[in-house]
Amino acid sequence: MYMRRTDLALEARELKGDIPGVRLETRQEGSLRLSRVEILDERGEHELCKPIGRYVTVEELCAPGAIRGEFTAAAELLAGQLRDMLPGEGPVLVAGLGNPSMIADAVGPLCCGHVFATRHLKGAFPEDFEAMREVSVLRTGVTGTTGLESAELIGAVAEGLRPAAVIAVDALAARRMERLCSTVQLTDTGISPGSGVGNARRELNLSTFGVPVIALGVPTVVDAVTLALDTAEKAGISLPEDALDRAAPGMIVTPRDIDERVRQTARILGYAIDLALHPGLTVEDIDMMVG
Repeated sequence: MYMRRTDLALEARELKGDIPGVRLETRQEGSLRLSRVEILDERGEHELCKPIGRYVTVEELCAPGAIRGEFTAAAELLAGQLRDMLPGEGPVLVAGLGNPSMIADAVGPLCCGHVFATRHLKGAFPEDFEAMREVSVLRTGVTGTTGLESAELIGAVAEGLRPAAVIAVDALAARRMERLCSTVQLTDTGISPGSGVGNARRELNLSTFGVPVIALGVPTVVDAVTLALDTAEKAGISLPEDALDRAAPGMIVTPRDIDERVRQTARILGYAIDLALHPGLTVEDIDMMVG
């Protein structure tokens, strides 16, 4: 049987239903919907094909052109969830994964443009930036242009910096079109770059680097066969899964306004990271520092 492709633990749980070893909690936070999937043991890990840990999903993020209050609410909610997963102190390395030349894969690099790097400032002006956390930012690029796996590059930098944690930002694949660029998944289990489009690389996690890896992912694409099957299912139509897979092997679908959507979501993520790492800042402060 064809496995419907998704990187979201919430969608994997939706496909499986209520299963042992997995706990789901959902609540509304204003206009935002927050879901927490906890994979508790090996049974849950096997059923959802995801590591044991926490997966927090925030849905209904504001669309491009949304009012200021919606943007601020989304950034602050994400910041609070991220702060809960991070160690309370110590340097942090923020790594933006993906290809900046391919907009559906550029959420990581674009997010980095909104993250306030402070490591060099704390070194040059220790008194002025004493209250701020030490943050370094790295855009990893892709193996096709660098010759380096993201894990190799991040590992080499982390060895020199010795951060207390790594925040990895990447694009994901979802099952449903309505979740594209309107959903963020945060997890304390790390990430496997490229897995959503069948191009999995070396995993980034605690075992890889020896420090916690918090992954922030935004779904930007849907597998074409997964989309066709879900659409047909909603309409009460039964489709031959094997035939669909042969008809559209490896085809990936993305919205026509993906450019604007990715840029908006990357900005929300960047601001959320800033708010999580520097609790004294406001969205207006970040506007002045990184725009």
